[in-house]
Amino acid sequence: MFFRQIFDAELAQYAYIVGCQATGEALVIDPERDIDRYVRIAAEEGLRIVAATETHIHADFLSGLREFAEQHDVKLYVSDEGDADWKYNWAKGSDYDVVFLKDNAEFMIGNIRIQALHTPGHTPEHMSYLITDMGGGANEPMGIASGDFVFVGDLGRPDLLESAAGVAGAREPSARRLYESTKRFLNLDDHVQVWPGHGAGSACGKALGSIPQSTVGYERRFNAALGFDTEDGFVASILEGQPEPPIYFARMKDLNKNGVPVLGDLPAPKLYSIEELAERGSKDGAVIVDTRSDRKGFMAGHIPGSLHAPLGINFAMIVGSYVDPSTDIYLIVEGSDVDEAVRTLVRIGYDNIAGFVPPSSLVECGLSEEIIKRVDFHDLERDVDAAMYTILDVRGAAEYAGLHVPGAINIAHTRLANRLAEVPKDKPVLTYCRTGNRAAAAAALLAREGYDVTLVDGELAAWPGFRAEGAPAGVA
Repeated sequence: MFFRQIFDAELAQYAYIVGCQATGEALVIDPERDIDRYVRIAAEEGLRIVAATETHIHADFLSGLREFAEQHDVKLYVSDEGDADWKYNWAKGSDYDVVFLKDNAEFMIGNIRIQALHTPGHTPEHMSYLITDMGGGANEPMGIASGDFVFVGDLGRPDLLESAAGVAGAREPSARRLYESTKRFLNLDDHVQVWPGHGAGSACGKALGSIPQSTVGYERRFNAALGFDTEDGFVASILEGQPEPPIYFARMKDLNKNGVPVLGDLPAPKLYSIEELAERGSKDGAVIVDTRSDRKGFMAGHIPGSLHAPLGINFAMIVGSYVDPSTDIYLIVEGSDVDEAVRTLVRIGYDNIAGFVPPSSLVECGLSEEIIKRVDFHDLERDVDAAMYTILDVRGAAEYAGLHVPGAINIAHTRLANRLAEVPKDKPVLTYCRTGNRAAAAAALLAREGYDVTLVDGELAAWPGFRAEGAPAGVA
């Protein structure tokens, strides 16, 4: 049996290729929308992808299932569990070769047996897949592709149906379904490998490990989320402290349920001169996304109206939270990083990537004319005058509740674009987070929207108002 885990570092997402080397057939599990890389990997191993499946209707990226059906005429296997509101509407009645799976359904990829297990909680329709290498002589599963059900050190969050998809009152019932699903997981043998759908950095859980895989036995012993004796204790714990999901999650859910637009070839943004890009990017219906990792450099000078979204784990979260998908995007990005940026954007539904220039062009042509003020936390006054400033904490609600600058209002950076009306414009804004990364993105958005904003940069712990016992003076 051939097995390959494919990691998307920007979205902390794992897809899998499972292949039968005897027949040359392969299955891809949880593919993202840019499917050419899966096809290439399989071909390099002498395999042909004949089937594609996924564990659930994803919220954090666009599925590649429809792309596989359109481009390669593969057989699709999708869940037919869950309630009527969470079915694969785009697949029903289509001309695609689709098999709708019920709990315990099995199918073969060459000599490899795939068994679907309905494991709801993260989503109502969620499936996990037990993989058995029958061609190698096994009659018991080697591993489970657990999707967003079980992660290394954590479980998939059960609140997204309510917090991202807007289904009121779904949090607690989903958590109770997740608790029941864990019993099924814990009935598996200790040796069964666990192949999760995400790693550290994903917003689909709150304490995901960075180790790429585990075993049922290890998770049984060391995954704290699996150690509760009572359902009520489990529910309270799993719902507590979940971070606010990015705004774009709702759109991903809707498209993955009702139909992801066919991508075809990847967008090929044009290399512009800096003058032309600045002109085009300043028009209505366009935005410049500056991907420089040096936030001090960005604050010291950038094209007016640019958003600050460094490539990496936060890039998709920032663009997905601040940019309308119909907008023409112009990138400030190194030529060697264009492919990474384009792939990340199309994975979350941004296909209008019109052009780019390298960051060096900014300095060479002197177009870095907009400056955002910044102050280091260790230079910030111990007692910030909330009457003179709007103090904006862009961390999550749980972080804010634990420690914050007195007088600060709290809007998570992923929610800021939808809640700008709550930020007054009648006085300057000081924005901060724990380290400066999230606040830098928020400061750029606020500047674009006409606010007089200052980035409070660096570690919150360096602020003079931060007391040794772990709370700033004046915190309620």
